[in-house]
Amino acid sequence: MGSKKLFAKVSLTILLAVPLPATADSGRCLVEAARKQIGVTVLYDSGYRRLPYPNGDVPQDRGVCTDVLIRAYRQLGVDLQVRVHEDMSAAWRAYPKNWGLSRPDSNIDHRRVPNLGTFFTRKGKALPVTRNAKDFAPGDLVTWRLPSGVPHVGIVSDRKTASGVPLVIHNIGQGTQEEDALFVFTLTGHYRYAPEDLRPCGRSR
Repeated sequence: MGSKKLFAKVSLTILLAVPLPATADSGRCLVEAARKQIGVTVLYDSGYRRLPYPNGDVPQDRGVCTDVLIRAYRQLGVDLQVRVHEDMSAAWRAYPKNWGLSRPDSNIDHRRVPNLGTFFTRKGKALPVTRNAKDFAPGDLVTWRLPSGVPHVGIVSDRKTASGVPLVIHNIGQGTQEEDALFVFTLTGHYRYAPEDLRPCGRSR
């Protein structure tokens, strides 16, 4: 084989091996999946529950902020319960030790904001935290520290305020809502997570 053909073949192999970046379409799909929870999840319930594994969930009418993300990703074929649990089992030392646990707990680990922040940093992409609305794309994941000190998480919407600030879809106490809250609280994290097997909108398993 000539050197030019060999170089072209090697270059193509390298390109195919590099994971594709998150696309605007995957972000839009995630937003649509999260928006479907509005009016369905109407309560905030932070109680510890034993969950099935995989695909464990609390009743659909209730949940916490992390459940908005978990349910949205599940609609697109990605089970954060499994992925966080597997990564924590493989890299326990990389995750926060805020709860005094000595081993992973598949009932709750994926429902804790600091764990999700660590997972998205390890398996997705951590982006700069700014107050520039143009830096936030639909489907981006953001974390905050509330005035009480409690961590919070939500999904950046494709809808914006009149001044151009993206809305967010989250559950901060009254069920899943789409609100102007991006810059209301102290931002602590900004992530994108679009694994290669994230299912396009409307496609069944």
